Amino acid sequence: MAELGLMFITALASATILPGGSEAMLVGLLLRGEQDTTALLIVATLGNTIGSLTSYGLGYLGRLKFKPGDNLSKSQQTAMNWVNRYGVWSLLLAWTPVVGDLLCLLAGWLKWPVALSSVMILIGKGVRYWILAALTLHWVG
Repeated sequence: MAELGLMFITALASATILPGGSEAMLVGLLLRGEQDTTALLIVATLGNTIGSLTSYGLGYLGRLKFKPGDNLSKSQQTAMNWVNRYGVWSLLLAWTPVVGDLLCLLAGWLKWPVALSSVMILIGKGVRYWILAALTLHWVG
């Protein structure tokens, strides 16, 4: 049970500006084999999604540090391009390093519906963890 709590906290922190290694934690716990795989996947996905929703919330509250037309970094420009091109569907990529945090921030700033945004983030993060678990268990099992 303590491992599930640790998985949740690591996944939550990994989706914020705090450093985290939720993928490494998931693989490690899967390799130990002491926890139910489904429970680990659910906890990791929920923790990581909630962490991303903190970025959404900051964007919604207007805490965005750049505006369209500003001189943007490469990752900021990539996130803006994805948002402009794919809209809310871009949140399926909220798991990607650096750009994913910006996508969630932009979603909040643009006041996208929180329920739809949450579902898209949840799906993207869940699929990422599921694929990682499947690959891990395939090579070990």
